[in-house]
Amino acid sequence: MTLFTPMLRNSPLSEIFSDENTLQGMLDFEAALARACAQCGEIPESAVNVISGQCQATKLNSEALAQAAAAAGNLAIPLVKQLTANVKQQDEQAARYVHWGATSQDVIDTGLVLQLRQAFSASEDLLETLIGALTEQIQQHQHSVMAGRTWMQHALPITFGLKLAGTLDALLRWQQRLNEIKPRVLVLQFGGAAGTLASLKEQGIPVAQALANALDLHQSDTPWHSQRDRLLEAAAWFAGMASTLGKFANDFALLMQTEVAEVGEPIAEGRGGSSTMPHKRNPVSCAAILTATTRIPGMMATIYASQNQQHERALGGWQAEWETLPQLIMLTGGVMQTSLDLMRGMQINTAKMRTNLDITHGLIMAESVTLALAKSIGKQAAHHLVEQLCHRALDENQPLATLLAQHPDVSTHLSSTQIEHLLDPQQALGSNDTFISQVLVRAAQQTRRVK
Repeated sequence: MTLFTPMLRNSPLSEIFSDENTLQGMLDFEAALARACAQCGEIPESAVNVISGQCQATKLNSEALAQAAAAAGNLAIPLVKQLTANVKQQDEQAARYVHWGATSQDVIDTGLVLQLRQAFSASEDLLETLIGALTEQIQQHQHSVMAGRTWMQHALPITFGLKLAGTLDALLRWQQRLNEIKPRVLVLQFGGAAGTLASLKEQGIPVAQALANALDLHQSDTPWHSQRDRLLEAAAWFAGMASTLGKFANDFALLMQTEVAEVGEPIAEGRGGSSTMPHKRNPVSCAAILTATTRIPGMMATIYASQNQQHERALGGWQAEWETLPQLIMLTGGVMQTSLDLMRGMQINTAKMRTNLDITHGLIMAESVTLALAKSIGKQAAHHLVEQLCHRALDENQPLATLLAQHPDVSTHLSSTQIEHLLDPQQALGSNDTFISQVLVRAAQQTRRVK
């Protein structure tokens, strides 16, 4: 479905999981295996360069390989067959040592891990850039007052900077988690036919260690052919990253509604238009992000279900990962790239934010008045009185300030100046600035550590 790639998967992560890269990861395993076996005296040194020289995806017939995989049950069997034939054309003796001591799943799983390493690296770069772009917007809008919303209704004033800081706070945690999971996920798969490396006898462990060193991967205590928690953890990282950015996109789209109009997507020729309505400016970036985050939970369900694998080699569960995990990762890459473009170019209408604060004629500040009045007449009595006046303000379409100043139980304790001050959204931001500052400080510290 390449027609949708620019819309949904337009990031460096998509190329990592191309057909050619998938085959190359498996071939990189085969080349490293030959070197490791020769290092441990399992195969002749003379075979290494011949085998390695043929471990290039461009030298394979991928179409024939794909057709053969349908009968073989996986890609590794026809890949090894083609590789062996290509090596044999160069050196008949060297061809005897292709795929020495390994099984199909060792090839496929380790190839995937090599792709995951590239995906982690590309994600780190994207995430760092996202953090930088978001930091700049937070600094610019730290004092842009707007309505905070709970249950889709006006709650109390916040700043747009704080809303963005919540997203940044989450992204910083995803950055930490990525650093934590890499040693657990980037692990060699090498166990042979049943996970014992029996074909290599006493050289099994030395070859495995040499292979891990050659590929710069960690060595596991046991082969993980049917223990798939590593891939589950990797998938969960990408799904979680996407969900954080999906929440951001959902909020952004709601703030773009015509009646709200507090933000807008980047302006560009032909962007967000309608085929029939010239006036439309649709949230197309948000739509692309939410399209992906709608699909990803189903993919995560597949990865979870794939944990149930039989004995030492799976029937169906392992195979279900082959397309699902790369698709999930590519969609997340698209979410990250689209979010970055959105964050860099988003339009912020601070004047409309301020106007929207006033549409309830001061009701958004009712809590401030309640708390001030409670010092004189008690919390329950103050809440009941201000609630009644709020209802009147709505029913009679009057400013809350007018009704408060006219009511004797309020004016006895609060002057008009005090009421005006209490109804000023700028005066009711609490620890807003502190929260923002804390996140910005951590972002600066964490970015330095990552670099």
